[in-house]
Amino acid sequence: MHDFCFTIPYGLILVAGGIIGYARKGSTASLAGGLGTGLVLILAGYLSLQASHKRKNSYLALILETVCAAILTWVMGHRYMQTSKIMPAGVVAGVSALMTGFYLYKIATGGNHFLPKSE
Repeated sequence: MHDFCFTIPYGLILVAGGIIGYARKGSTASLAGGLGTGLVLILAGYLSLQASHKRKNSYLALILETVCAAILTWVMGHRYMQTSKIMPAGVVAGVSALMTGFYLYKIATGGNHFLPKSE
């Protein structure tokens, strides 16, 4: 499975979560955090998608994805430990931890793999 298959939806969910957090509670931190990390992840997913069209890997995209997911894991995990609130801190920390693991796996195995072109 290519990284962009998970990264783009992950970014969209973060953007939506930021907007929902702002709409419900007026939290500008939710809006900035969700939009900021979500848009960076969507951009990284797009870069990876474009590289895959050329049958190449975008290591810049993989590094961006890994850093964003790791930072979200740390920040939201810390917030969950302080508040014990499953939503949104626990859920975002858990999903981000899974995504960090996925990205580290992709880096360790050489990125996206492509089948040979049939002639």
